[in-house]
Formats: sequence, C-alpha cells, structure tokens
Amino acid sequence: MQRDEFLKELDEVVELPSGTLQGSEKLEDLENWNSMAMLGYIALADTASGAKLSPRQIRECDTVEDLLQLAKIGAGQ
Repeated sequence: MQRDEFLKELDEVVELPSGTLQGSEKLEDLENWNSMAMLGYIALADTASGAKLSPRQIRECDTVEDLLQLAKIGAGQ
C-alpha cells in the first residue's frame, strides 16, 4: 500500500476528513486516537504490509510518522 493511501485509510480510522493526516501530527493531539483507533490501526497495518503489531509497540509511537514506520510504510511510497 502506498503512503498516501495508508494515510487516507488512517484518516478514516481516526474519523478525520480524507487527506487530513500528513505524518507530523502528534498522536496525543488527535482527538479520536484511542483504543478503538489503535485496533483499527493494527488491522490496517496488517492489511497494508503484513505487519503483526502489539499494542505495546504502538504505545511507544509519538507521531503518525512513527506509526508509518512501524507498519513499514516508507516515505518513498
């Protein structure tokens, strides 16, 4: 999955308009970043790249870019 497509899907997970997330956003600033969004992200990462992630790994992330890197969605994609 391409980076832009992943970000659009992540927008949907956190209930934002398509095209909102760019990567630099802090997760703590996202109103709808919660346990349900985390589960949605885990499913999205699995679908996008086959990444098998744990909640503990995700809790270590501070930004949307950290989530992209964890899911192995590269900047060049």
